[in-house]
Amino acid sequence: MTKKIIITIISCFILSTLSVTVFAQDIKTRMKERLPIINALKSDGIIGENNKGFLEFIGGKQDRAEVVKAENTDRAAVYEAIAKQQNTTSELVGKRRALQIVSEVARPGEWVQDSGGKWIKK
Repeated sequence: MTKKIIITIISCFILSTLSVTVFAQDIKTRMKERLPIINALKSDGIIGENNKGFLEFIGGKQDRAEVVKAENTDRAAVYEAIAKQQNTTSELVGKRRALQIVSEVARPGEWVQDSGGKWIKK
């Protein structure tokens, strides 16, 4: 390989690594900014954590739907990135995250969905 080709390959690798890092940081920042709204929606019983690792509306009230949609979009991107790293599916990553949320994150009184699809209050 010529020196120019090697430099090009290294540059592409560095740029792709940087773009993934920036992408991940952007998602993390957005998710952190949304967290107070999401926590309030959970406390009010408007949304819960489904068994696929996503937020879902409970009942007919859909306050702040744009926030829920944005959160789920970012979660899907995170699950996809993790799935690629672990050579698995994003669906499996989401289900694993749902289990983690139920056991470690969800607060008493918040809605969570069990593996059979039934909604229960933690």
